[in-house]
Amino acid sequence: MGLDFIYFLTTVLVVLGVVIANTIKVLREYERGVIFTLGRFYKVKGPGLIIVIPFIQQIVKVDLRTIVMDVPTQDVISFDNVSVKVNAVIYYRVVDPQKAIINVERFMDATSQLAQTTLRSVLGKHELDEMLSERDKLNEDIQTILDRQTDGWGVKVSNVEIKHVDLDESMIRAIAKQAEAERQRRAKVIHAIGEQEAAEKLVEAANKLGEAGGAMQLRYMQTLTEIGGEQNTTVLFPMPIDLMEGLKQLTKKSS
Repeated sequence: MGLDFIYFLTTVLVVLGVVIANTIKVLREYERGVIFTLGRFYKVKGPGLIIVIPFIQQIVKVDLRTIVMDVPTQDVISFDNVSVKVNAVIYYRVVDPQKAIINVERFMDATSQLAQTTLRSVLGKHELDEMLSERDKLNEDIQTILDRQTDGWGVKVSNVEIKHVDLDESMIRAIAKQAEAERQRRAKVIHAIGEQEAAEKLVEAANKLGEAGGAMQLRYMQTLTEIGGEQNTTVLFPMPIDLMEGLKQLTKKSS
C-alpha cells in the first residue's frame, strides 16, 4: 500500500510539473508570444512572465530581432543580354507578430523566396554597366519592392545589399578590351585638343608678328643669334626676301 502511494504521488508530481511548465512561460525582451485559444487568435503577449492555459491555449514564439539572410547566387540575364551570377544579403525583422504567424506560412522561407525572385526581376531590367556602377540605386529599388510586398506579412525589410556580380572569363576579357579602347580614345582626343590649341596659338602669334612692322625680321635675327650660340658646325638658313629688301635699301642710302 505504501509503495502504491509513492508511485501515485510521483505520478501526480510529474503531471503537475508538466502542467506548470506548460502554463508559465518566460519571454525575453526580443520575443513575443502569439496566443491561440481553441485555435482562434487571442492576443500577442510578452515580454516577461505570461500564463498559458494548458490544453486550451497554445503559444507561438516570434523573434523580433533583425535577421540577416543571405540570398543564394542567382543567374541573371541583364537587359543587354549578358549572363551574370549575383548574390545579395537582406536585413529584415518582424514588426507585427500576429501577421507574421497568421498571414503567411514560415515567413522566413517566404521572405527568402521573394528576395530571390525580386533580385532576378529587378536586375534583369538593367544593363551590365548599371549593375556594376549603380549598386546603391539597385539596392534601394529591391528594398522598396520587398518592403512593400512583405508589409502584409508583418515583416519590415530595412536594407538590401548586392554583394557580388560575377562574370565569366570571356566577358571579363571583353570588358578589359573595351576599357583599353576607351582609354586610347580619350588619349587621342586629348592629344587632338592639344594640337588644336597649339595651332590656334601659333596663328595668333603669326598675326601679331604680321601686324607689327619689322617684328618678323627681329624674330628672325633672334633665332639666328640663338642658333649661332650653339655648338653647330654648319647651319643652312633661308634668308627672307623682306630682310634682303631691307638690307638693299640700307645699302643704297649709305651710298
